[in-house]
Amino acid sequence: MSDTTTPDEPTPTPEEHVSPARALWAERQGGPEYIAYNGRGAQVRIGSGDAEGVFSPGELLKIALAACTALSTDHVLRSRLGDDFPAVVGVSSVGVEDENRYGHLDVELLLDLAELDDEKRDKLAERVDRTSGRQCTVGRTIKAGATYDVAVTHEPLRGQS
Repeated sequence: MSDTTTPDEPTPTPEEHVSPARALWAERQGGPEYIAYNGRGAQVRIGSGDAEGVFSPGELLKIALAACTALSTDHVLRSRLGDDFPAVVGVSSVGVEDENRYGHLDVELLLDLAELDDEKRDKLAERVDRTSGRQCTVGRTIKAGATYDVAVTHEPLRGQS
């Protein structure tokens, strides 16, 4: 799983909604609420954790880890459980007191493993862990302790003063 945006890609103006295939951006909708977009036409509403109908940034981080884990191991699970296996992936977190961050995240894959004996269940769990550790970009990024920078850029936006 890869989700990279090169720093030299042009940033589209919010009005255009046209961007390079891997570009990501969010537009303020008022009240603090944003709609995030990607270059493939998807969008998600983002806001504070107490607002209705939005994901908070922390929820998006956690669900990105859960979904990345599930997607990066889907081929392993299909090979053991069949193409149409049902699954639910959940994620929980433990915060670090007084630091406004998560100290630990737990991802749980809920699967019907009735057809597998205990040994096969254990082997599947080991393979899922190993595969997600190699292929889940989000998980690998969190474990590596990625850094980031913030830039403030002046650019007149249409309809804004």
